[in-house]
Amino acid sequence: MIPASEPIPLSVLDLVPIAEGGDAATALKQALELARHAERCGYRRYWLAEHHNMDGLACSATAVLIAHIAAHTRTIRVGAGGIMLPNHAPLVVAEQFGTLATLHPGRIELGLGRAPGTDRATMRALRRSLDSRGEEAFPEDVAELIGYLDEARPGAPVRALPGQGTQVPVWLLGSSLYGAQLAAWLGRPYAFAAHFAPDLLEQAAEIYRRTFRPSPVCPHPHLMVGTQVIVADSDAAAQRLFSSTQQRFLGMVRNQRGPLPPPVDDFDALCSPQERRQVDRMLAEAIVGAPHTVRSGLRALVERTQADEIILTGATFDPAARLRSLELAIGCAGPN
Repeated sequence: MIPASEPIPLSVLDLVPIAEGGDAATALKQALELARHAERCGYRRYWLAEHHNMDGLACSATAVLIAHIAAHTRTIRVGAGGIMLPNHAPLVVAEQFGTLATLHPGRIELGLGRAPGTDRATMRALRRSLDSRGEEAFPEDVAELIGYLDEARPGAPVRALPGQGTQVPVWLLGSSLYGAQLAAWLGRPYAFAAHFAPDLLEQAAEIYRRTFRPSPVCPHPHLMVGTQVIVADSDAAAQRLFSSTQQRFLGMVRNQRGPLPPPVDDFDALCSPQERRQVDRMLAEAIVGAPHTVRSGLRALVERTQADEIILTGATFDPAARLRSLELAIGCAGPN
């Protein structure tokens, strides 16, 4: 766990939201601005998440976007948070990220998720067939992928070129106990997606640390917790910005997808009490408020989970407000 006398390492997770009235080109431009700003502010890493066939998100070609961001930044680590491995052949992912690591040595990271990150019809379009074992084959696919990135194996019939020997750091992602157990078994760093599915956070963190098996690439457990963070000059201002995210999650409850909506003054007026409870449950780990509120929230999250770092997301309708939020959040992570 991070001592109170030390700053909390912070990273950024970006889903590249498309705001109402905007388009993908604008969202991609804003993603680069966000990554550059995160680099200037001192964030550790900038990750992009893979999603497909979702109105309002422009991060489907994750490896392509990582290449663009890495080419226009200098020092920040850039990676996937994550690549949904059931959608892809392990060799293709190894070649993509091996190429990225060859172009940007020491800066590329690969987080792997077990869920498809989309609907069944889109899964079929991605893989062309659902005959494969999909999520059931995830451990074998992870091992195969890591093997392609490791040093050369004599006589190996298939190699990732580029990729072989690049040792791209591989993280396991998850929102359930399964990912925690697999990450611990493989001796890999683990990121928990509490930004949208927080129910099992504490249990997964405990299992990961208790069952962790040291490995050459990760001798000690390393837990990163993903959460929604929005900081503004006052609690009320931050909460109003956050209402855009609340509306996005209300759309998920109603099975409605769309661009990121503008903020509202009264979110409760948009939903029933039952819907509000569902939204609140999915966003239970969100930390929203003025700097003093967010500072307390970040420290409490670290103490409760023994997290080694926090990766924050927090889309705002106004991109300038998100840049400002990043500036304020890095200050909130300082030592007590």
